[in-house]
Amino acid sequence: MQITHTISPDLLSRRALKVLVVGCGGTGSAIAMGLPYLDQAMRVWGHTHGLDVTMMDADVVSETNCIRQPFSASDIGLNKATVLINRLNLFWGTAWSAIPNHFHTRSLDGNFEQRADLLIGCVDTRAARKAIAAALERSSNSATYWLDIGNNAASGQFVLGQPLNGRNRRKAERLRTVSELYPEIVDAKSGEDTLPSCSAIEALDRQEPFINQVLATSALAMLARLFRHGTLAHHGGFYNATTGRMSALAVDPLLWKRTRRRSRNASSPVRTKKV
Repeated sequence: MQITHTISPDLLSRRALKVLVVGCGGTGSAIAMGLPYLDQAMRVWGHTHGLDVTMMDADVVSETNCIRQPFSASDIGLNKATVLINRLNLFWGTAWSAIPNHFHTRSLDGNFEQRADLLIGCVDTRAARKAIAAALERSSNSATYWLDIGNNAASGQFVLGQPLNGRNRRKAERLRTVSELYPEIVDAKSGEDTLPSCSAIEALDRQEPFINQVLATSALAMLARLFRHGTLAHHGGFYNATTGRMSALAVDPLLWKRTRRRSRNASSPVRTKKV
């Protein structure tokens, strides 16, 4: 039974929407390049305060990063988040900020400037997603949305959810998060995927060069519809670069139940009958 998600009416009315981007690699940097356009569009649509963006990443630019990410040789050795934010502020005249640290469970505590309305996770490990989920699902947290974006060599997904925390009530139409629909994505005990190679050739073999941009642009287009029209009929999508197909994740409570059931069954150990 497909339904329509409606944004909270007070989210865009009185102040800038606080966005925290965690991870400034291939996908995070692609998101960063698109957020100023979303900010400008929101202001045109009447959301006069636009976006207030913070980017968070402890990693520094390497030579290999310059192959698939918007960094140059002059950036090597500098913090990724700081480089991207300085570049955006200089070009667009924004006053966005960078946090050159790793995300951890309590990263959203304390300083209000670090408490996000929308957290965009562009991380590549189960452990990092688990930390984000744990932080957002605390009762003291007030984030409205968690947008997770991830990929492997030739496919990927983006899923917008509403973490079950102090801001989001336990209700049937609450958008389920990526960790609720696909719990294996935060199961650090299952091991991690192969990390990017230090070799440029191997890095391109392990991941096709434009998949990050496809996922980032699709996710931003979904956010643009939400912020302009206030509603969504889908809250994510799946892209396969091999087939060229993009499939949407509908806002559908029955689909959510089936998805969680399949995920539980897939992770359950095989049982054999006693003889």
